[in-house]
Amino acid sequence: MIKTYTNWILASLVATASVTAFGQGTSNSGPPASNSNNTNNTQAGLTQEQKDALKAWQAAKAKQAKDDKAAIIKGEKDGVEVRIKDIAHFRGVRSNQLKGFGIVVGLEGTGDTKKTPFTQQLLANALRDWGTAVDATQLGLKNIATVTVTCDLPPFAAPGTSIDVTVQSVGDAKSLQGGFLLSTPLYGANDNTKAIVVAQGGVSIGGFQAGASGSSVQKNHLNVGRLPGGGIIEASVATQVVFNGKMYLEVEQADFTTVQRLATKLGEVFPYYSPKPINGVSIELTLPSEKNSVEAIAEIEATTVFADIPAVVVINERTGTVIVGGNVKVGPAIVIKGSLQVRIDTINDVSQPPPFSSGGTTKEVSNSQVSADENKVQMALIAPNTTVADLARIFSELRVSATDIIAILQELKSQGALKARIKTE
Repeated sequence: MIKTYTNWILASLVATASVTAFGQGTSNSGPPASNSNNTNNTQAGLTQEQKDALKAWQAAKAKQAKDDKAAIIKGEKDGVEVRIKDIAHFRGVRSNQLKGFGIVVGLEGTGDTKKTPFTQQLLANALRDWGTAVDATQLGLKNIATVTVTCDLPPFAAPGTSIDVTVQSVGDAKSLQGGFLLSTPLYGANDNTKAIVVAQGGVSIGGFQAGASGSSVQKNHLNVGRLPGGGIIEASVATQVVFNGKMYLEVEQADFTTVQRLATKLGEVFPYYSPKPINGVSIELTLPSEKNSVEAIAEIEATTVFADIPAVVVINERTGTVIVGGNVKVGPAIVIKGSLQVRIDTINDVSQPPPFSSGGTTKEVSNSQVSADENKVQMALIAPNTTVADLARIFSELRVSATDIIAILQELKSQGALKARIKTE
């Protein structure tokens, strides 16, 4: 057993060396002609048992690559099997955004200054409500800050339940570290008279700031914080799911193919709901009299369906992130990648007149050195119906950066070879 395991490890290392040698000698036009000679030389010092192990490993790797490609093609054709609850929701089941203005106290001199007079006025109003009248113009406190307080009220939230709350500074406070939010009512978008949530508690910012003698260190953002469980639900918001005996299932992303698949699957599994696709988002369901909405939603959400995969390429140029989705196909094309780098260095010298000369002045002289460097052109041929896996291999062989990948994809789209939608963020 130990001998076999040792031979297997040795064979794996040899195989890895063989693959590495292949990768170093690979050109974009095809494998090197000396690949078989390299393999023979690598296997020259191996025993027959080790050669068999190497051959088995190579066969297993080739089979895995073939299976992976078949799985990718099948997934692009049939879609991804998911639960309905992960890609759709029922109309009426939604969260509600709440907002309010509050005061954070207890700051260590990092609060709002007199440049934000509404903070002093807000504190004066609060003190007046508590029975103490003060002149807002006489307040010069730096340990308080005005904040907006927001939260998302989940559907079916019951009174008395705790909820997370977020606070954001709206003045010129430097930090909310160590602050405490005074009792703040939160209201809905269309009703500023009935408080739905009341928030109060210590602010957690998940960072810090420290400094001395003009030097400082900071971690994370200091003017936004959270109150985990700091809000108490005072009133519930009515949630309607059944509309005149009908329920409506709506997908998160509009897609006619996915909606049709959902309706077909529900019609096969639960024909008594009489599913009827309305548009690219909604499916109309009839609620039987013997079932309630909770039972119906539970069994529908647990059903699986094959969701279609749109051909979309998402590009975020700010972060250099590129996401290529399934079903992205590329027509025949040739990608030629090259780069020209121009560097200009400026060196400042001082020109002085000769010794004992008259009329000369000392001047600063700028000398510029210009150099240009053009890399060798890299070329790749893209065959028809190239898949995501093929694109990944091509980009890997070209050794291109994220910026180059973004430029190549955009130019392939402009040329017409890229059969996908590009979303730029």
